[in-house]
Amino acid sequence: MIKSVLAFGLTRSAIIVLGVVVFCAAGLVAFTKLNIEAYPNPAPVILEITAQAPGLSAEEMEKYYTIPMEVGLYPTPGVANIRSTSFYGLSFVRVTFKYGIDYFFALTQAANSLQQNVNLPGNLVPTIQASSLVGEIYRYQLVGPAHFGLTNLRTLQDYVVTRRLLTVPGVAQINSWGGTTKQFSVEADLDKLEAYNITVPQLISALGNANINVGGREISIGQQSVNIRGIGLVDSGGADDVTRGYRVRDIENVVLTQSGGLPIQVKNVARVEVGYVPRLGIAGRDHQDDVIAAIVVMRRTEHTNDVIPRVEAEVEKLNRDGSLPPGVKIVPYYDRSSLVGVTTHTVLHNLIFGCLLVFLIQWIFLGDLRSAIIVSANIPLALFFAIIILVIQGEDANLLSLGAVDFGIIVDSAVIMMENIYRNFQSSSEHRRTLLQQLSEGYWGSDPTSARPGSTRPWPERLRIIFASALQVDKAVFFTAAITVTAFVPLFTMQGVEGQIFGPMARTYGYALAGALLSTFTVTPVLAALLLPRHVEEVETRIVRALRRTYTPVLRWALGSLRTAILVGVVFLGVSLLAASRLGSEFLPALEEGNFWIRASLPPTISLEAGTSATRKMREILMRHPEVITVVSQHGRPDNGSDASPFSNVELFAPLKPFEEWPANVTKEKLTEVLQKEFADELPGINFNFSQYIQDNVEEALSGVKGANSVKIVGQNLDVLEQLASQVMAEMTNVRGVADLGIFHLQGQPNLNIKIDREKTARYGLNTGDVNAVVQAALGGTNATTVLEGDRQFALAVRLEPKYRSSIDAIKSVKIAYQTPSGTNAYIPLSELADISLDTGASFIYRERSQRYIPIKFSVRGRDLGSTVTEAQERVAKAIKLPNGYQILWAGEFEDLQNAKERLIIVIPITLL
Repeated sequence: MIKSVLAFGLTRSAIIVLGVVVFCAAGLVAFTKLNIEAYPNPAPVILEITAQAPGLSAEEMEKYYTIPMEVGLYPTPGVANIRSTSFYGLSFVRVTFKYGIDYFFALTQAANSLQQNVNLPGNLVPTIQASSLVGEIYRYQLVGPAHFGLTNLRTLQDYVVTRRLLTVPGVAQINSWGGTTKQFSVEADLDKLEAYNITVPQLISALGNANINVGGREISIGQQSVNIRGIGLVDSGGADDVTRGYRVRDIENVVLTQSGGLPIQVKNVARVEVGYVPRLGIAGRDHQDDVIAAIVVMRRTEHTNDVIPRVEAEVEKLNRDGSLPPGVKIVPYYDRSSLVGVTTHTVLHNLIFGCLLVFLIQWIFLGDLRSAIIVSANIPLALFFAIIILVIQGEDANLLSLGAVDFGIIVDSAVIMMENIYRNFQSSSEHRRTLLQQLSEGYWGSDPTSARPGSTRPWPERLRIIFASALQVDKAVFFTAAITVTAFVPLFTMQGVEGQIFGPMARTYGYALAGALLSTFTVTPVLAALLLPRHVEEVETRIVRALRRTYTPVLRWALGSLRTAILVGVVFLGVSLLAASRLGSEFLPALEEGNFWIRASLPPTISLEAGTSATRKMREILMRHPEVITVVSQHGRPDNGSDASPFSNVELFAPLKPFEEWPANVTKEKLTEVLQKEFADELPGINFNFSQYIQDNVEEALSGVKGANSVKIVGQNLDVLEQLASQVMAEMTNVRGVADLGIFHLQGQPNLNIKIDREKTARYGLNTGDVNAVVQAALGGTNATTVLEGDRQFALAVRLEPKYRSSIDAIKSVKIAYQTPSGTNAYIPLSELADISLDTGASFIYRERSQRYIPIKFSVRGRDLGSTVTEAQERVAKAIKLPNGYQILWAGEFEDLQNAKERLIIVIPITLL
């Protein structure tokens, strides 16, 4: 096989040269089509499933929503783990599948499990979020004139911008932040309802009945068929213009009953206005406390380089085609293409610089320019071969997979080949005759270079020497490649997160080595025949002579003192092993993204409004530093529940200027230290965690905790978990290298409990559900119907006026209607039917593998990960005694590091053998 390849190339050099030109052109085309990502997706398929029930506490969310979803999802094929978070109004379930499971298979199977196995209260259908760890590729702010208002901007965001961007191929979801979602509010006056003998349920029912269109089939008029429509929808006036949809006359005129022949309308018992849905999150930017921001999420199977240009084109079209009112426009402040551009530039820089460096070294040590050119030609050919394979396979490239290719190893086979050709060319005539005689006598098998009966004349001596030289070292070349591939066996056997990170690099290396071997046996001999001079003379450069003068005496001494030389080698090996045992350990390389992602933990029970001033202060601190381009804050969670964050959680995104624009004495590490000190001085009591945008998403999804690493204490009782967490945190505080330490508290949420007395309610012919329905509607609000404005939909909510729900005493006085024997309504205070008390309960409930746990987050700075966590484990194990049924797990990067080490302990010795 090898002889045939060599013979074909050497006898048809023009075809080989033309093939190289075509191949390079194909490689350049493939490079333009190659998708280069900034960072490979290290996780398997992870589906985030949410269910929202406004007003329910963490305990109710866990009982009614989280546990049924977990139980229903565990039979799903391919599921590896299920984690969940339950808190106020939201159940957030994260389903992690095994590596290798197809995304669309996982999505389909999870949807089937939800449909067949899960029944939630009120027939609520859970939402499978279109999330992806590295899929948040584009962020923007929707801005408008000062008079336009946040509510109108949010309406445009939800019903114009979001819908248009979802039409872009590859976009899976738009997560909107900030602003106020429009809602029509009917705030009832309880005294007036009582005066007119109207109950809250009657008010809700009347509003629903007064907002409906019906069809009466059709009638024939002459030869035409005429449809019959009953028009009864509420008209807010905003069908054609979002700024005009504030008319409430139709709602006010809804008839509830009549008295003395006069209609009693909604406006007689309630105040009707256009307000907004209770807010779950607020977005701010720089000096603005409330803005409309959004995140474009790319589908997991798509490529950044394909999707971002489409998104940018659609944004440009939205800003220009009149879809948005005058003065309203989309202003992007982040897109992944900038990071991908930096990565691509780095890859190209490394490739070009590496090629030139290898060429220079080859020239210095070979002492011949033409030989250096021939050897270095293998580098671009090998890389083009790898790139073409990547494109054909549909694989992505990244900084690790392309930037880490060692060109010295790539050209090893060509160096061996050229050294042997060069040696035979500059050898004596007798040596060359002996070599050609061996070729003729069939030392390497049949000789295609000699003249045969009926064939053309024999090959020129020059080509025969090149042919024989290649056959002399073919086994050595393959053996060298085999050794290199063997050295990569640990990378090929990696699994999990590390396999996703280093697997592309190992495969790219394998493709490049295959391309280098192919080039060595096809292109290198042809170039040697074309470029090497007729008379070759070995020349040692000054550097080689200097090295030889040093090396020769050392070699003679080692050969003359074998025992001593072996002893020195053994001692050196022992010292190396000792030093290796003291080396620190890290799990994954960190990609510099050029931004800060800072997470702040406010007091657990703080309200959304109360945290606004602290959030503003955080942005101001960051904006003082000229290295920061802009600061966007996310306080709370988005309305669609795609991020399981409480009101106490603030996340700050701060893109940074290019590092070359920073002052010479400022680094990112120093800036981090300065910011930490400023935050601690000006915002005492608030915990901060520093990370990067993509890195934070990856760490949270893999560990289930908002932090790089975490300790999870597993058990059932929330109070016991809180106590154990405090003890663990106290021990970890004394460990050097531990930073950003904090407990995700489970308890402490104030609750106003209204416990219905069944015996008392039974005296009035009421069930607990009757009373709770009034409590929910009167205090929390109930959607009576939906107001349609063109293609937009807004809730019409009924709730008591603020004076009836502003204090505990006011809530106790809320009157519950019941029917008397005469058929009229009578009223009784809520305090007569229920025990009303204020206490504390669960604010969060975390679950993993159907067990509750409490997480303690931490980062590691100024020390390696492995030794830091090992010391922390020793301290915790020695100081803390766990009750029966409780255990401590170490999750995050350290957990993955330990799993990788266990595999490498087995794989590396096998590789060495």
